[in-house]
Amino acid sequence: MKSILLIGLGRFGRNIAIKLDQLGHQVMAVDRIEERVDAVLPYVTNAQIGDSTNEDFLSSLGVSNFDVCIVAIGDDFQNSLETTSLLKELGAKLVVSRAARDVHAKFLLRNGADEIVYPEKQLAVWTAIRYSSDHILDYIELTGDYAIFEISVPKEWVGKTVGELDIRQKYSINIMALKDNGELNMKLGADTRFGENQSMLVLGNNHDIYKCFHI
Repeated sequence: MKSILLIGLGRFGRNIAIKLDQLGHQVMAVDRIEERVDAVLPYVTNAQIGDSTNEDFLSSLGVSNFDVCIVAIGDDFQNSLETTSLLKELGAKLVVSRAARDVHAKFLLRNGADEIVYPEKQLAVWTAIRYSSDHILDYIELTGDYAIFEISVPKEWVGKTVGELDIRQKYSINIMALKDNGELNMKLGADTRFGENQSMLVLGNNHDIYKCFHI
């Protein structure tokens, strides 16, 4: 369990609060708009209405006591930048800030952000990849070149084993798990046989995966 300071409670911030609550973390939520704070009260440990660009207010929260500080402000980049900078000046251990554009990311990183999240950009990439092919079911980017894909088992693979196809040797792709009716099987061996209506989690270089599955 971690203690997390979450600043900015628009749709993005509110969804973060809900998920952090599900994961069992302690969350202090902050926004300048009372209605937004009220909306997340069921999901957070504490909440404050206040201006995160005000140093005295931010200092009163005990920034250095939190494991992670998340700046989820999306409607005012100047406020996001000032908040990020103040958090680091006040001793924040880890500052994660939301960016909408590359230029925003550069300024945030120069002014205190340790890491950047791009919700719009990341979702756009996921949507483009997910819906540009009939057999891609999910996608998680690990780096610019590597990713994990959930892909429907090709018809020509049905009935064959992992060893017979030898995908790792041919394409440098790792089959991590098979998924059948929502059940995940990660104990794969050379004799594991592919069945109909299954999907699989594969890890590899994007180019190799595109080539193997004709994406």
